[in-house]
Amino acid sequence: MAKPIVQVPALAVPTKQAAEVHSLLDTLIEKRREEVAEIEQMVARYERRIQMQEQAYRAMSPLRKMLTGKKPDHHAAVEYIHYVKKPLEKARRLREEIASYEAMKLNGEQL
Repeated sequence: MAKPIVQVPALAVPTKQAAEVHSLLDTLIEKRREEVAEIEQMVARYERRIQMQEQAYRAMSPLRKMLTGKKPDHHAAVEYIHYVKKPLEKARRLREEIASYEAMKLNGEQL
């Protein structure tokens, strides 16, 4: 015959451990927010640099434009993916991680 299933009630986390977990989650959340801010600053710097390069190219004389040339579009697209799209995806994942940490913190307070 099969043994009956016994459910053990969840034990309450002692206050000291809960405080340690909350402080750990707070530091983790803060660290992730700093990473997101750094990524956003990096993307903004890249976009400003590209905008300045475009303005400088447009200001050139036609002869100089012909001699200087411009990056092919596919190079610009690869740079955009590398410097903008992938970092912003990482920032989105970090924001989701922050949200999960905050949810853990709230769920921990309810126990």
